[in-house]
This record gives sequence, C-alpha cells and structure tokens, in this order.
Amino acid sequence: MRANKRRDDMYTMIDLFAGAGGLSTGLQSAGIQCLYANEIQARYLDTYRANHPKTKADGGDIREIDAAAVRRSLGLKKGDLTLIAGGPPCQGFSIYAPKRSVLDERNHLFKEYLRFVDEFQPSAVLIENVPGLVSFERGETLASILTALTDRGYSPDVRILYAPHYGVPQTRWRTIVIALKRPELTELAFPIPDRSAPARVNFTARFAGKNLVSLPVSGELPQHITVRDALSDLPQLKNGEHYESGGAYSRAAANEYQRLLRTGSPGIYNHEAPKLGPVNMERLKHIAPGGNWTDIPHEMLPAGMKRARRSDHTKRYGRADPDGLSCTILTKCDPHWGAYFHYDQDRIFTVREAARLQSFPDNYVFQGSRIQQYEQVGNAVPPLMARAIGSSILSALIKVSFSRKAAD
Repeated sequence: MRANKRRDDMYTMIDLFAGAGGLSTGLQSAGIQCLYANEIQARYLDTYRANHPKTKADGGDIREIDAAAVRRSLGLKKGDLTLIAGGPPCQGFSIYAPKRSVLDERNHLFKEYLRFVDEFQPSAVLIENVPGLVSFERGETLASILTALTDRGYSPDVRILYAPHYGVPQTRWRTIVIALKRPELTELAFPIPDRSAPARVNFTARFAGKNLVSLPVSGELPQHITVRDALSDLPQLKNGEHYESGGAYSRAAANEYQRLLRTGSPGIYNHEAPKLGPVNMERLKHIAPGGNWTDIPHEMLPAGMKRARRSDHTKRYGRADPDGLSCTILTKCDPHWGAYFHYDQDRIFTVREAARLQSFPDNYVFQGSRIQQYEQVGNAVPPLMARAIGSSILSALIKVSFSRKAAD
C-alpha cells in the first residue's frame, strides 16, 4: 500500500457529511488537501464554501450523487485518493437487525458513505461519531461498521478520543474509527495524547473486551489548555453588545494557543453577545467563576430546577472556570444546558468564543443567523483534534511507503 498522492504531489481527501468544515480544517492543516465535500444543510454549506474556496463543495443529497462521476471530475483513478473522512449517521446500520436496517434512513446514509469508499478505494478511511455509538444496540451497530470495512479489504479499529489531550480546551469525547489496509498501520494511525487533562468517563468505553479510551502514557505531558488561555485576548463585551465584524484585536495574544488561532486573521468575527433577560442577569450576580445553579438563591431558580437534587445538573447555569476546561460546546450556549456564562463578564459565550473553545481559527467566519452559527460550531469536530488524527494517519502511511522503498 502506498501513501497516495495526486499528480500535483499532494495528499488528498474527500469529506462526506462535512458540516461547517471542522474535520476538513484540521485534516488540511495536517497536510491532506480536501478536493470534494458534501453537506446537504444549506447554511452549513455556505460556511464551508466561504472558508474552503478551493474545495469543490456539493450541497446535493448524497443518495442522488454519482460517486464515479465525482471521482472522474477530480481526475482520480480508483486507489489514488489518500483518505475518505466524515461523520456519517451510523445508528441503525446493523447486519444483525435487518428489519430495522430496511426502515432506518440513517442506515441508508451510512451505506452511501460506503458507496464512496467502494468507488474511490482510498488508502485510509476515517469515521467520527459520538461515544454512544459504542453501546448503541449493544454494540451491534459498531460491529457492523467494522465488518463492512473488513469486507472491503481494510483493517479497521476504533478508539474514543478526548479533545483536551490534543490541545482543545473543552471536555469533548469522540468515537473514531480508522481503517487502513494493514492492522499494524491502523494501530499507528491513532494519535497519542500530547497533553494531560482531567477526564471523567461517563459512557460505555469497552467493546469486544477492550477499553477504547485512549489516555496519556506519560506523566510529564504539558497541562491542558484552559478557558482563560483560549479567550482572554478577545474584546470584552457587555450583555447584548455586538463587536464590529472584522474589528481589530484589542490586546496582544497572551499565549501560543491565541497566537495559533489568530494566524492569518485580519480581525475578529462572529463576536456578538446574545442579550440575556433581567432574570438571568440577576441570577448571574450570585454565580462565581466555576460555580453553577447551586449558587443561585432557591427562590430565583427556574421552577423545574427548584425540585432538582443539588447533586444533579452540576453544569447548568454555570460560569466557566477560567483555569479549567469548558464544558462540551453544544448547539446552543444556553445557560440552562451547561456552563456557558463567561468567567468574568456578565453574559454568555459568543459564537467566536465557542469557536475558540472548539479550536477554530479566528479567520473562520460562520454564516447564517446567530442561532445557525451556534449550531454549526457545536456540531463540528474540533480542528485541532482532527489535525492530530490526520497527522497520525499520514505518519502511518508514510512509514510503510518508506519501508517499501528501503526494501526495494
């Protein structure tokens, strides 16, 4: 097997179910050029196109797209492509549940992903999904995915990776399936954690008798990136205040993370603070950095939370801990969902701050309404995590390429 390149000597990929482009962004920064992406949601596609102008970005229904025509349009032969990547809906794909598989549209979407694998026959396949995929249908869905890739001549494996281990300042876990042609290469294709971080595993992490969570092997790694590390250089805002799109930075970058994400950006975008109502502003006065709903006087709590145990919902109505990790960035920075209050400003995170906590560069501009922008950020793969995965995949492919040349 070779580490395939195009005629212009680039490692290449396509991204299916591409969303707003977090996976593409990270993989491209690792050195894999994205030639083609497919995303059916219009606003996500707008964002993808605005930030990846050199990629052919397609908004068609993947079920109606001719994979062979796409391959020919890219000037590729079967086997030329380095990587097919994406986050296809996998739930329902199970060879052990044929009745369900016939009815479940999500199953058919994953079959479309496999159809592109069949057509391109890439050197490597990458699938990302939520940790719950491991336990879904008692593991039968994941087993079916691995079987489908094995039947196509790949040696697939799976890990659950933790974003803070790769420089992302939030508690985000992802299930990652990687498939190369040889099992020893697939093993090398998973990134090794390069930072330490506190972690709590609250999901099923065992599959086929193996623990899937990848943890640091060294106790001397640098500490995780904190919320303060990620956000402290961004302009301060009041509740409901909008910062001018493309406006200048108000202070110098304070650390390497900020310098990295500011690279190539002429200014700041998507930095608008949604307006909190008077009730939430009063609640905020009682919440210290790192605190949560339990700091709010009982009479000021929402009706449903007055009945909650104080051990429950520990992130709700939380103020971020500046020296810790952010809670997982979801599709809304709604205080009822988690710790989305800024640590020293009386407001919730802006889209730009959410994007910083996801590790998007500052020149990545999100399109659509503010609600749509939050959704795009929350649904994305953190680019720094994707970069670590892409670098490991390339390292594995290049290693076998060099070993074959040496043998010749």
